[in-house]
Amino acid sequence: MNAETRYIAPKGIDAIVNRIFNLLPKLGISVLGSRLLAVRGRKSGEWRTTMVNLLIDTDGARYLVAPRGHTQWVRNLRVAGGGELRLGRKVETFTATEVPDADKVPLLRLYLRKWGWEVGAFFEGITKDATDEQLAEIAPGFPVFRLA
Repeated sequence: MNAETRYIAPKGIDAIVNRIFNLLPKLGISVLGSRLLAVRGRKSGEWRTTMVNLLIDTDGARYLVAPRGHTQWVRNLRVAGGGELRLGRKVETFTATEVPDADKVPLLRLYLRKWGWEVGAFFEGITKDATDEQLAEIAPGFPVFRLA
């Protein structure tokens, strides 16, 4: 698996845990900024949803990071160019621009500071204390989108 195709699929109990955590934003419960991401399927055109952690940087810019890599929601978002963030009955439409690998280092570090305890296993030994060089090396395997 190379960085451009890196994808860590859910295993074992992950599917059950994901269903439970996907239910929380539907009920209006946000865990540290989590939202239900809704994106139109690139083939079916149907809405597809998954829980994501909304990253907000010090300037107030908002991002989505894909810790599992080039997932279906990433592929759908690339084609759709936008989607919705849902929390209970609140629905926010957004457009998305993919962040170039060279600009991901501070965003990946911030993401790991905030959610490393939750998603650290997907970073395979890389932590918030990694060097810039280490983060730059893994950046292609972690899609990041800026929301507007």
